[in-house]
Amino acid sequence: MTATEEEIPTLVNPAMEEAKGVWGEERVSYPVSASDIRKWAIASYWPEKPPRIFWDEEYAKTTTWAGITAPTDFNPFAWPIDRPVRAEGGSSQPGTRGMNGGQVETFGVVMRAGDVITARTRLKGWNERETRLGLTLFTETENEWRNQNGEHVKTRISTGIRY
Repeated sequence: MTATEEEIPTLVNPAMEEAKGVWGEERVSYPVSASDIRKWAIASYWPEKPPRIFWDEEYAKTTTWAGITAPTDFNPFAWPIDRPVRAEGGSSQPGTRGMNGGQVETFGVVMRAGDVITARTRLKGWNERETRLGLTLFTETENEWRNQNGEHVKTRISTGIRY
């Protein structure tokens, strides 16, 4: 163990302790349009033709949903006008290196043209332990989407790994 590792008994900081379980500021999407859904489906299924439920209004009216629905991977926040500034560069200090540990999504109601989606995020929790990489922190971030009627659209639990 190096002197630097001995100085860091935990990667959990006071800001994390304070933020645990607290929902952050909500983001609200622009209204979803049928054109947004169609373009997303075309891009997602390219070069194949997307399922008709995503672009053919007449066909979609005959389905359970009685209209066009969005693919489950549709993201109404994909093209923001204002984008958050990302920190550049990196560090080799313990706790500053990281990787994506994966995600699990749970789906509710489908998104449709006219929907306005509200998203909120929170630090759900963490697990810290020694691994081959040294002291490693596994964090779970929960992102929840609801439509304008308050109905659950999607929840994503993302795992981040810092070491």
